[in-house]
Amino acid sequence: MKTLNLSPLDPEFVQNPYAAYAQARLDGPVLYWKDYGMLAAFDAATVQSVLRDRRFGREVPADQRQPVPAHLADFDAVDRHSMLELEPPSHTRLRGLVLRAFTSRRIASLAPDIASIAAELLAAIPQGSFDLIPTFCTQLPVRIIARLLGVPEDMWPDLLRWSNAMVAIYQVGRTRAVEDAANAAAADFSAFLRGYVEVRRKDPRDDLITQLIAAEEDGEKLSTDALIGTCILLLNAGHEATVHALGNGVACLLTHQVPRDLLGPDTIAATVEEILRFDPPLHVFERFAYEDVDLNGVTVEKGQKIALVLGAAGRDPALYPDPDRFDPTRPMKPHAAFGGGLHFCVGAPLARLEMQIGLRALFDHAPQLRLTELPRYANSYHFHKLERLMVEI
Repeated sequence: MKTLNLSPLDPEFVQNPYAAYAQARLDGPVLYWKDYGMLAAFDAATVQSVLRDRRFGREVPADQRQPVPAHLADFDAVDRHSMLELEPPSHTRLRGLVLRAFTSRRIASLAPDIASIAAELLAAIPQGSFDLIPTFCTQLPVRIIARLLGVPEDMWPDLLRWSNAMVAIYQVGRTRAVEDAANAAAADFSAFLRGYVEVRRKDPRDDLITQLIAAEEDGEKLSTDALIGTCILLLNAGHEATVHALGNGVACLLTHQVPRDLLGPDTIAATVEEILRFDPPLHVFERFAYEDVDLNGVTVEKGQKIALVLGAAGRDPALYPDPDRFDPTRPMKPHAAFGGGLHFCVGAPLARLEMQIGLRALFDHAPQLRLTELPRYANSYHFHKLERLMVEI
């Protein structure tokens, strides 16, 4: 087995990881990524296979669980109830309850809200050069997820601050300061939601929190702690990736001078899928092996972690001919931007809808939108997002 020596904090890698991914696929496709301290899969076939292989999972094996440090107690109280970190049967029950509230009909009903918020944000766009990320890409998803959950929409700056602090803990090179900030955010977020859930128990509304309170399976309902953990996961995951996907998508469309007819009602869905394949917002998703498994001649031993490099899988020439060419007209094959298997992103339909409506609204409002500086990616691996996106109309 070959070793990959590549820092995910290397500036050249941060700006363009895809060249390194291409070489890793040739050398592997499964390598020991020394800087990550774990095995990593870079080809689409292995990534897709492991995502669906029940011999791998997200939940930490019992013999590897460590005592939680005191300074992360509040974060852990949320994290241990996250269905993202659970496996069956706990995951099956929790996801089933969430899906009873997070229905396709419910998501589709948000289309007018997405269009309305997009129009409001676009009407307030400043003159001259401005950063599209905070002006448009950030606010649209966070305000929509607030409406979906039923929390006050004017709280979106607090929700965003808490979410950003918590999600930062998953980035490479986290520090004690990052952990302290994540723990404080988890405590504040949980305290707010605990009070708000009690309000909704007494005063039900047509929102996701009320539906999660009412949802049950075989007579069993979500505990308050599980409800809080689920709401925080839905908010954090429900906007974080979409913010970055919108930013990456706009940069992609402008850099490659994509014809506007590829943003039409009959073509926007394919364009969004190509954005997600070409430059996805999440590049690594990890799994534990629950038994010894052979992957392309490499043995993943029981208890070992493996990094599934989603960003590399989307550029695999074995699945996507000429993969470094951005082409919304290509026949689309399934990509891994939303994960796969049991942990396929429950919010994928909402993210797709927000991107389709948001991108169309933006370019309908500003068909002459152009970049005023080259986009630069933030040093935030394994998230792949822009530091800023300076544009003008």
